[in-house]
Formats: sequence, structure tokens, C-alpha cells
Amino acid sequence: MGYDEAALRPREECGVCGIFGHPDAAKLTYFGLYALQHRGQESAGIVASDGEQVRQYKGMGLVPDVFSEKNLQGLPGHLAVGHVRYSTTGASNIVNAQPFTATHQGCTVAVAHNGNLVNIRTLRDELEKQGSIFQSTMDSEVVVHLLARGHAKPLDKAIADTFERIKGAYSILLLTRDKMVAVRDPQGFRPLCLGKLNNGGYIVASETCALDLVEAQYVRDVAPGEILIIDGKGLTSIMPENPEPQSFCIFEQVYFARPDSDIFGANVYTSRKRMGEILARECKIDADFVMPFPDSGNYAAIGYSQASGIPLEMGVIRNHYVGRTFIQPTQSMRDFSVRVKLNPIRSFLEGKRVIIIEDSIIRGTTGRSRVKSLRDAGVKEVHMVISCPPTRYPCYYGIDFPSGGELIASSQTVDEIREYLGLDTLYYLSLEGLIEATGGKQKSFCTACYTGNYPVAPDREFHKLALG
Repeated sequence: MGYDEAALRPREECGVCGIFGHPDAAKLTYFGLYALQHRGQESAGIVASDGEQVRQYKGMGLVPDVFSEKNLQGLPGHLAVGHVRYSTTGASNIVNAQPFTATHQGCTVAVAHNGNLVNIRTLRDELEKQGSIFQSTMDSEVVVHLLARGHAKPLDKAIADTFERIKGAYSILLLTRDKMVAVRDPQGFRPLCLGKLNNGGYIVASETCALDLVEAQYVRDVAPGEILIIDGKGLTSIMPENPEPQSFCIFEQVYFARPDSDIFGANVYTSRKRMGEILARECKIDADFVMPFPDSGNYAAIGYSQASGIPLEMGVIRNHYVGRTFIQPTQSMRDFSVRVKLNPIRSFLEGKRVIIIEDSIIRGTTGRSRVKSLRDAGVKEVHMVISCPPTRYPCYYGIDFPSGGELIASSQTVDEIREYLGLDTLYYLSLEGLIEATGGKQKSFCTACYTGNYPVAPDREFHKLALG
């Protein structure tokens, strides 16, 4: 009965960060990855270049566990790209840790990828038939093989030709001996931004929180479909001739991005707070107080409380010192996996009517255990409001939702979910309310996990990609 609550939550796939034009590029990349740790906790890596030699270091685990002062000093140079990973394609082992580096005819290229390529099976089969030998099960390795086939072309032409072949979600950083290249898919599924360092160099990262940590000034987002080349001459931007409709991942705003980041033209904290405000408008409930399960739902709970006038309280306390593994509890310690992280304040909760604010319900397993813990603490009424619509469909673009059959909302009605969770009432934010909270337009977002309308169709064999 081990504790692995994180495995029951949807997980982000990766975060990328790159530095160009700074003498301590690897160290700044390390700090950027530290800020992006929430986007991937399985492995971390950095590749750096001094203009002559490309060096790399990567390992399994969190950023501060993988890197030390000593191995960062072993990555000299003025340009570097880094990556934090959670596997959505490819097994969790060091072979699949990124950045992925390869040398072809004397030219070394490193690839750090955030997203999922949805035609990976077709491309990989084609390349293998033509003689390519793959070292990993990562979809990112396909990029290297396609680039190698264009080695005789100018770099910008080889990159453009490569990404014409690729479909899906990708915010990618490429590093060569003397250049860094940022590429974003035409739909713009995943965030990617450009900043300027105090010394005049540049940073490209998944989220603006990475810029803040290294005191860089935000310049702009890398545009959907853009190829941005950064070298000794400065910035060269290649824009698509025929821009495609945008499909920003709405779940970045709901759950994944750090609240102190600005993505897709909106501040995440503000968006989540607005979700709570709109929930208070759509779902009116009489209760003693509003509370989140820390830390999910924190910011929507603030918005709900302020808009409804119902006080905000912290009825459960989070243990911030829970490790990834620990000694197994005895069978008599029921619900240990819930209590080890969140513990209800029994004397405060007893006899109360409580509104729980959550950011999402995926499988429902975690929510059911948490509601039971409140009932056991003597809560009189438990109401729950969710700051997004029911998640009914799997994601093919880089978020590790369970398969469709494991998503509780894919097969059960809201009332059935309410009964399963042991709630008095259950409400979800409407899709219209969610879009309103972001300040954007519905046509600008990918909402496939709620609607089943996929902007880019995946290969039929996509879900069968080897994961071993």
C-alpha cells in the first residue's frame, strides 16, 4: 500500500530551457530548469557548447539531485539547452533522458522536446525501413534522424523541411556547436517564450517563471509555427507562409503551468482566480466555508470565496516533506496514502458544511479518499466544485491523462461521479466559463480533453508506440 498520489494525477510531459550568449550558460540553464521542475520530475539534462566542443550531462531524478557544482563546471560554454522530463512516450530510464544528442558527419545536434509527435509511428517505421537505427523509444529522436537526412542543406532549410514532416505538439530547442534554435508547432499547443538576459544574451523557456529566476526580461512568445535561430549575428525568425489555427492547451491554464507564469497571453494566477469567480456565479451553494485540497484548487478557491462572500479556510494541512518513496505502512494503517500528505483539522471541521474547490477530477480515486477523510473528521456536508469541465477524452499532445476508459467522466454522469465520490453536490465549470476566465477565445484553445474534437489527428497506431 505504497504512497503514489502523483501517479493518480495528470502529469505534464517536459520543460525546456536554453541560454545563448552568457559565459555561464549551463549554470543559468540549471536555474531555468529548477524553475520548471513542476513540468517533469523523472530526469534532467543539460547540453552545452563553447563554440568548439559540445558536452552533456544528464541523469534520473530532480534537477538538484542530478546536478552539482562540479558537473556544471564540466559544461563550459556560452550556449546550453536543458530539459526536465516526465515520459509520455518512451520508458522512464536514462536512455530516454533528454536532451537527445547525436553526431552526423562531424555535426553534433542536441534536441530538447516538450510535447508529443502524433505521427511518430509512421515516421519511425519509414526511417527504419530506410536504414535508421534508433537508440531510444523517444519520439524526439525522430527529429535528429530527419535533420541528418538534410545535412547537405543550409541549417534553416534542413530544419524547415524536417518540421514540415512532423505533426503534433512540439516546443523544441535545438543546439549545434554555435547556434540555438527554437521551434514551435503551427498550432502552438505548448508554451514557449523568449527573454533577454542582463548581459544582452538570450533565454528561451517553456514558461516565464524561468525568466524571472535568472532576472531576464520577457521579450515575446515564440510564435506558433516559428523557427527562431539564435547565433552570433543575433535573432533570425522564419515564420510560416500559411499560419494554421491556434490550439493552445487549455489544461496548461487549469493545472500545469506555474501560477506565476504568463502563458498564451494571460497570467496563470489571474486565470485560475477568475475560474473560481465564475464558478461562484455558475454554482451557488450555501456553506460555512470554502477550502481547497492544497495545493490543487488554491487559486480558484480564492476567487470563489471572494466572489461568493463565503470565507476561505484551510481545513486540511499539507505535509510538504513527503518523499517519492518510503517504508511501507502496515495493513492496519488504512488510507495511509491520503493522510501522509493531507491531514484534516478535525476539531475545526466537525459539523461544518464545506465547499471543496478542485482543479480537476481524472480517475476519481484520490478525490474519493479525500472526501472520505473529511467525512471521518465529522464534516456535515461536502460539496465540490471543479474549475474545469469534465475530462472525458485522452490527450495526444503531451499530457499524460489516462486512457479514455480510465477517465471517470468518460463513462459516468456527473451525478454518478458525485455518488462515487461521496459528495452532497458536485458542479463543474462550464467550457464557456473556462474560456472566459482565460480572457481568450474558444477557437484559440485545444479543448479536446473535454470535447473530443482533436485539432490534429494522431496516427491510428499512436497509442501502441513501444514504451519499454
